[in-house]
Amino acid sequence: MPGIHVVTDSASDLPPELLRAHGVVVVPLDVRLGDLPADEVRAYSAEQFWEAVASTSALAETSAPSPGAFRAAFLEAAAAGADGVVCVTISSRLSATYQAAVAGAGDVASRIPVEVVDSRSATLAEGFLVLEAAERAERGESLAQVAAAVRSRVEKLKVLGALDTLDTLRRGGRIGSAQAFFGSLLSIKAIVELRDGVVEGESRQRTRTRSLRYLADAAATAGPLARLAVAHGAAADIDDFLEMLRSARPDDDVLVAHLGPVIGAHTGPGTVGLCMERS
Repeated sequence: MPGIHVVTDSASDLPPELLRAHGVVVVPLDVRLGDLPADEVRAYSAEQFWEAVASTSALAETSAPSPGAFRAAFLEAAAAGADGVVCVTISSRLSATYQAAVAGAGDVASRIPVEVVDSRSATLAEGFLVLEAAERAERGESLAQVAAAVRSRVEKLKVLGALDTLDTLRRGGRIGSAQAFFGSLLSIKAIVELRDGVVEGESRQRTRTRSLRYLADAAATAGPLARLAVAHGAAADIDDFLEMLRSARPDDDVLVAHLGPVIGAHTGPGTVGLCMERS
C-alpha cells in the first residue's frame, strides 16, 4: 500500500483495535518475568500480563528490540509499496529502543526513507504521537509533513502517574532522581511525572484517594486538551478514578487502556497513569 506507514514499539500501549484500525505495526520490546519464556510473555495481552504478575513475586524486566527487528518492520513497509515510514519510540532516556530504531532505519536507507521520532514519553502519551502520525498519513501527507507534525507535538505531552508503591520502580532501577525526592518514604503514595523523557518525583500524597484526586485536579486545570487518556496497571479502583476524571473533564473523550508489560514492569500493579496532550 503506497503512502506513509507508521511503526511504533510496544511501550505505546495503544489498544489492539486502534492499532489495527490505523494499520500501525508494533515492534515489541522483550519482557521477562521470572522463569516464564520471553516469547510467551511477549505474546501476553496487557490483561494476561497483570494476571501473571499477581501470581509471582518475580520482578519483570525489559530490554530494547534489536535494530534487526526494526529493519524487518521497515522492509515490510517497503515491500508493501510504502513511500516512507514514520517510527515513534519510547523516550530515548528510558530505553535504547530509539537508538535501535535509528540503526534499523540506517540499514534500510537505500530501500525506503524512515523518520524516527523520539517521543520523550511513554505509554499512551507516546501513543498519541502514533495516532497523530497515522491520521496524517491517512490524509495523504508526505513523510516530511507527518514527521514534522509529530515532532511538533512532543512538547505538548504530559504524563503523571499515581503509583500504588515505589518498590517496583526502585527495584527496577528506573526511579532516577525521584529517589532523592521521595527519600526513604516508600509507604507514601507517590505521584511521578515523565519530565524531559525521564521519571521525576512530582508530589507526595498520604493516601491513595488523595493521589487519584491529585491527578483529576491536574486534568481539571490543564487547559484545552487535544487528547486525554488513562493507562492503568489492573487498578482495582480505576472506575473511581474515571468518575473523578469525567467530572473534572466532562467535555473530553477519555481513552482508557491497561498499561502494557513494558511500562507495567517498572511501575507495578495499581498504577494509574494520566496522559494529556495540550491543544
